Amino acid sequence: MTTKLLTPRMGEGVDEVTVMQWLKNEGDTVKELEPLVEVETDKVVTEIPSPADGTLLKILVQPNSVAHVGEALAEIGAPGESVKVPAQPEIPAAAPAPVPQAAESAPADEAAASAAWISPLVRKMAAENHLDIGKIRGSGLGGRVTKQDVLDALSSYAAPRPVPQTPVTEQAVQVQAQARAMPAPDITEGEIVQLSPVRRQIAERMVASKQTSAHVLSVMEADLSRVLAHKSANQERFAAEGIHLTLTAYFIAAIASALREHPLANSSWTEQGILLHKQVNIGMAVSLGDAGLIVPVLKDASSLSLEGIARAVNDLAERARTKKLQPDEVRGGTFTLTNHGTGGSLFAMPIINQPQVGILGTGTVQKRAVVVTDEHGNDAIAIRPMVYLSFVFDHRVLDGASADAFLGDVKGKLEGEW
Repeated sequence: MTTKLLTPRMGEGVDEVTVMQWLKNEGDTVKELEPLVEVETDKVVTEIPSPADGTLLKILVQPNSVAHVGEALAEIGAPGESVKVPAQPEIPAAAPAPVPQAAESAPADEAAASAAWISPLVRKMAAENHLDIGKIRGSGLGGRVTKQDVLDALSSYAAPRPVPQTPVTEQAVQVQAQARAMPAPDITEGEIVQLSPVRRQIAERMVASKQTSAHVLSVMEADLSRVLAHKSANQERFAAEGIHLTLTAYFIAAIASALREHPLANSSWTEQGILLHKQVNIGMAVSLGDAGLIVPVLKDASSLSLEGIARAVNDLAERARTKKLQPDEVRGGTFTLTNHGTGGSLFAMPIINQPQVGILGTGTVQKRAVVVTDEHGNDAIAIRPMVYLSFVFDHRVLDGASADAFLGDVKGKLEGEW
């Protein structure tokens, strides 16, 4: 008896996934809960495990194809068992989708048939990038245009974008004239590196964020002497419980505490007003190497102890790197931490993760000579482990005073007793 591998629901509002690659071939032996196929939603890349022991008899959805929730991806059974595939109705070759200007002249049944073979995700991607689906050659079943077809089309040519109308000044005319006089870049000897879906999504979101928020940077430095002393004294105890204690846990604990005291930093801008979030959900940027990065979210961080935060950080980071995150685990963030210092960077200006109003970057910890003041007011030069805290905030919501008050509280928590 065969067992069907069905497309699971990967989160609220997620009705379809794109099959990225199969981790097993037809005829391979599989174990229950063994990763079988890698799929992608608009938020995350994850793996779907096998529902049973057996042999992968038939792959029903090929890579770069879209599968809807509940649709069978494959069939698993005993070795040599045959797969009964239901007869498929004859599907005519896909005709180009009617362009909006010709919609009135196209027959109603033809328009309906064309729309039936274009998924909502593909249609949305095409609309956002101003692509004419009718001009894209579909590689899916019956000529269906898939998500990968749209990505390939975007890689092959630059789609036109609407240009906002702005007053033309004499200076702008001069700049445009100089630009036209400059020779076109010679890329005949270069190499085009195809954009991955993750890289394209990162690019689109970063540009959109800069166009949405009024980004302002504020930088302070913190003395991590007490943090490092506490970490050194407790890392063995944490390790005995299977927890790797990292500086990220301390940074998140300090941020969560400060966000409770400064709710404007834990909010979102809306046209109706500023939305103050009830929970403190902190996203932490996790590098995936050349594949880009992903931001899993630690939910209700202000209710957790340092131990609870450290355990959650370990779990989310590990599953992010092994592509085992669920879509809901990268949603709902109200603030973001990015530790750019792991590569040696001292400070940076991160880009806000919309619709949040703030992101905090932590630089590398560096021993520096600083002036310290004792309890009697005497100054001295001492060597201290220092870190730059780069807070980028949305100036629509926070002003300089409120932003510095929040950042000062983060600094104070890091330098205080643990």
